[in-house]
Amino acid sequence: RAARPPKMMENKVFLSFTFYSTILILKMYVVAIITGQVRLRKKAFANPEDALRNGGLQFCRQDPDVERCRRAHRNDMENIFPFLFLGAIYSLLDPSPSVARIHFLIFCLARILHTIAYLLQLRAPTRSVAYGVAQLPCFSMALQILLATSPYW
Repeated sequence: RAARPPKMMENKVFLSFTFYSTILILKMYVVAIITGQVRLRKKAFANPEDALRNGGLQFCRQDPDVERCRRAHRNDMENIFPFLFLGAIYSLLDPSPSVARIHFLIFCLARILHTIAYLLQLRAPTRSVAYGVAQLPCFSMALQILLATSPYW
């Protein structure tokens, strides 16, 4: 007899959230790997021991391309981490699975476009529009969470 999955894994909204969240976390790992590769290619290391291992202390320096990658990664942390909280709580509110999926999909696609625009230096306002579009589902989820929890404050 097979074990029953945990109750949370029967929640279609939570499963959808889990899917899109995992894609976003994997995207963040890819940006971190790209940053490391750019560091190696440009010989621009943040730590003296890394510079010494790769040619000398003169390579303990900043590089504009490495800094661009780092800013893209930092922007992900500033936006994806709040999404993870909001999406998890929102999933507990029993929203419509199709509406919730649209929230998660819009955020995910906009964040992927934001990263592509950042790393490839696409023409403005591509990155800004992607950022703004990704904020819409977050504000929607936050508002719904506040409305659902306001009787308990």
